[in-house]
Amino acid sequence: MTLMIKEMHSSDKPRERLMIYGPDKLTNQELLGIIINSGSKDASSLTLASRIIKDMKSIRELRDVTLQELMSVKGIGEAKAVTILSVIELAVRMHSHSLEEEVYIKSPEDVSNLLMEQMRYYQQEHFVVLFLSTKNMVIHQETMFKGSLNTSIVHPREIYKSAVKRSAAAIICVHNHPSGDPAPSKEDIEVTKRLVECGELIGVDFLDHIIIGSGRYLSLKELSYI
Repeated sequence: MTLMIKEMHSSDKPRERLMIYGPDKLTNQELLGIIINSGSKDASSLTLASRIIKDMKSIRELRDVTLQELMSVKGIGEAKAVTILSVIELAVRMHSHSLEEEVYIKSPEDVSNLLMEQMRYYQQEHFVVLFLSTKNMVIHQETMFKGSLNTSIVHPREIYKSAVKRSAAAIICVHNHPSGDPAPSKEDIEVTKRLVECGELIGVDFLDHIIIGSGRYLSLKELSYI
């Protein structure tokens, strides 16, 4: 009984600390504990938070956690898992431009501003295509492929089929390097040249291929591969 009382008091401390000192003074465990809100029969919210992040090398890994992984943590049920995932998704969207707003691409930097915070922490490669209007306004954004980038994974027919379906005048391809180094590989260059050739045949402009690393990006057009 004494132990449970201590845990209840402990689980209240993050809220008190936030109100007194502000959210920026709280640890990752404390912030997650507040989101979890209440503990289980044998653990406080802080203990549950610790169980979730204890094996993570960085809090950034939390953005890739799944519903099943959360629910496998003792004391985390469906309701708590759903709440945590909702907060994570909201945080990701806050750091990404919304396509509900008009977004125009005038430079590789515009692409970086649009997708850097969304893609820089992915643990596997994501191949994203921006479909643009004649005025280079983004009309659609789609993750087309996941996995190591090569000509067998990236299918031009799927990309340009979607471009034609959406009446896109041009496309920009973007993918991330989980290593953090945006330097293009031989496969990156081969895929880019193949997509450029297909775009010329179909009549859809292939404007650029942007590679996103850890806070850095490279444009294959600026590197003269396009």
